[in-house]
Amino acid sequence: MVVAEKAVKKSSMKVRRPNLEEMELSLGKKTRLYRMLYEHGPGNGTLLILPIDQGIEHGPVDFFPNPESEDPEYQYRLAVEGGYSAIALHIGLAEKYSRKYVGKVPLVLKINGKSNIPSDENAFSPLTATVEDAVRLGADAVGYTLYVGSPAQDRDIRQLNEVRFDCERFAMPLIVWAYPRGSAIETKGGRDSVYAVDYAARLACEFGADVVKLNVPKNKEEKMGDMPKPYNTLKLSYEDSIAKVVTAAGRTMVLFSGGSKQSDDDLLHKAKAAMDNGATGLIFGRNMWQRKHTDALKITSQVKKLMLES
Repeated sequence: MVVAEKAVKKSSMKVRRPNLEEMELSLGKKTRLYRMLYEHGPGNGTLLILPIDQGIEHGPVDFFPNPESEDPEYQYRLAVEGGYSAIALHIGLAEKYSRKYVGKVPLVLKINGKSNIPSDENAFSPLTATVEDAVRLGADAVGYTLYVGSPAQDRDIRQLNEVRFDCERFAMPLIVWAYPRGSAIETKGGRDSVYAVDYAARLACEFGADVVKLNVPKNKEEKMGDMPKPYNTLKLSYEDSIAKVVTAAGRTMVLFSGGSKQSDDDLLHKAKAAMDNGATGLIFGRNMWQRKHTDALKITSQVKKLMLES
């Protein structure tokens, strides 16, 4: 496989992904994470997760580019045939569609969510399910969305703490979707600035996440001056930005999001940069299921190949 016309640079920072053995996890958590890291997906200690929580977070609009994808059977078939590490979805879809796929692809149950109809200025994602639901459904992890910097972060952090407690009680791995949001973030460089994403990575680690999902920072020159010191003086490459936030996450495994559908070359370039600079894995939703099935399987195979080489 060739990443067309874009050579992935090596980061100047020395960073490596956390090892499952050094994460000091309970036996149950290790067992569940091991299944996703080694028995499914690329199988070399990395993670490739297919999320379908966009129907809640964005609404049905994301299914328009590929109408077949509105049926969750489409994503489940892609997850199984493409050999993903897990599929991530909410409780209604898990209860209605997962029965015939039990054992074929691990489940990550998202247990909080919100629509995007209200403004994100006071973003908060209430619980829609419980860790006990995840146990009942045979999930291998739960997903929780934390809005870092939102004015509602006090109740968000309390809610996350209750979820973390239950994850420890039931030995369920906790994956935190750590998303900077709110007016305060926007005045300090924006939600995708290296300051915001670095902070989100650190919070996820310190709040007890086993895995954190992040967006790769976007270093916009026009917003550099808005970031707090010394972030406003950092001149980081795309690769160094990845390494920086992986370092901030410490012994928390990092998944980078793919976002909306991109060209194959762009997707593969970004995937390789993430894996070469310390990420444990990738969580690609729209990048995959907004494509026709055969095209989605093809690009999945290419992504898995580079992950096996990482």
